[in-house]
Amino acid sequence: MITRFGTSADINGVLALQALNLQANLPTTALENGFVTTPFTTELIEQIIQMDGLFVAADKGEIIAYVYAGDWNYFQQWPIFAFMVNRFPNLQFKNQAITVENSFQYGPICIAKNYRGTGVLSQIFEEMRIAFAPKYPISITFINAVNKRSTKAHTEKLSWEIIDEFTFNNNQYLGLAYDMEVSVSG
Repeated sequence: MITRFGTSADINGVLALQALNLQANLPTTALENGFVTTPFTTELIEQIIQMDGLFVAADKGEIIAYVYAGDWNYFQQWPIFAFMVNRFPNLQFKNQAITVENSFQYGPICIAKNYRGTGVLSQIFEEMRIAFAPKYPISITFINAVNKRSTKAHTEKLSWEIIDEFTFNNNQYLGLAYDMEVSVSG
């Protein structure tokens, strides 16, 4: 398995993995195993690739995981991200104010069901962290409170800190932050 920047050649694999794990496509009973909420189109994926913000894990040529990362200008096209940015003046992380200049949006992240719990999360996250740490000291993300698997993986395996809780479109979310100077291995 390898992790790397995503390219246009990876788009079909990313879209296929997204379709299998998109909350809107899953029965309620499957949500406990993890899901992604934000759908990306081919055009949106091309845009994030141009910004060096798509990271993938591949095994034998198949995309088995992806993660997006980008600045707030890109992500504010979705209302939930604009809502999050509006909450920044009331948030701090490690005694530092959170701003659009010192932070970026991490996620969504998706890992193929058969690869969950195998270390792919740490590997793909570290690939992204190394690329974004020189530009941003803080990473921000949100997790739907129903997605307990993702919350546990991020807080326990990667040491993200919950810094916010909010309701958006009748869903409860956790806001999390990560110190980009800290490698996954510590």
